[in-house]
Amino acid sequence: MPRTAICPIRFVSARALARAVAERRRRNAAPLALGMTFPFSNHNYQLRLWMAAGGVDPDEDVRLVVLPPPYMVQSLASGHVDGFCVGAPWNSVAVDLGIGRILHFGCDIVARCTEKVFAVRAEWAARNPHVVERLVRALGRAAAFIADASRRDEVARLVAARIDVPAEVVRRTLGGRLKISPDGGERADPRYLLIGGGAARPDPMQAAWLYAQMVRWGQALSAPDLLAAARDVFSPATYDTVVGAQGGADDEPADGVGAFAGAPFDPARITDLVTLIPRA
Repeated sequence: MPRTAICPIRFVSARALARAVAERRRRNAAPLALGMTFPFSNHNYQLRLWMAAGGVDPDEDVRLVVLPPPYMVQSLASGHVDGFCVGAPWNSVAVDLGIGRILHFGCDIVARCTEKVFAVRAEWAARNPHVVERLVRALGRAAAFIADASRRDEVARLVAARIDVPAEVVRRTLGGRLKISPDGGERADPRYLLIGGGAARPDPMQAAWLYAQMVRWGQALSAPDLLAAARDVFSPATYDTVVGAQGGADDEPADGVGAFAGAPFDPARITDLVTLIPRA
């Protein structure tokens, strides 16, 4: 079955954006401004992937704005941006305030996408292997604590106090059931937030995909040694030793990524990504 038939709603929304871009161009209106967290972030790459699938050139047709996550909601309310791609819970905060709605979950765009990492320099890790092991063990235990549904209220209170948002917003995030529109419409997805277990295991394929996005959008050259260096960063060896190798969920994407558009990811064909964006 063609991949476009698997997730048609993503293409529908992307094509709708392309029409809005074209209409603004006809009216000589300013391009839409879309917020994301950093040029080398998954939020940037997910946003670009979605737009490009609809025929929108992220570098020519819209204005991408870098914003710290806590400033996203204020920027949307003030009209500084017309939309944003950001980690939770700032999407839900915008919905609860009645100034935004959630169009897609991140897992709609890329089924398996690493967002937060614990990384240290290779030479430091080599000098301090036992410290690294203790840190990884602590993170594994913390992840297990957070993933325990019986502790969800406690975790929600702790996180909410730290970032100054309502605990209920954090609780919905942890459960993967979000209010997506101010009228109270909800949507749930078990892949919305994956914490601990097999989801936390460093996967070289994830590093390869991130590097591929850098190549696609002109942030890095395509070279075998750079691909190898990227894959080496996401080394699962210490994790497997300390936490233990754990399998993923039954619905893990076959290519380890699960992007909604394009062919299954193959790190040997990264240069194929550097193509003209099809116009709507």
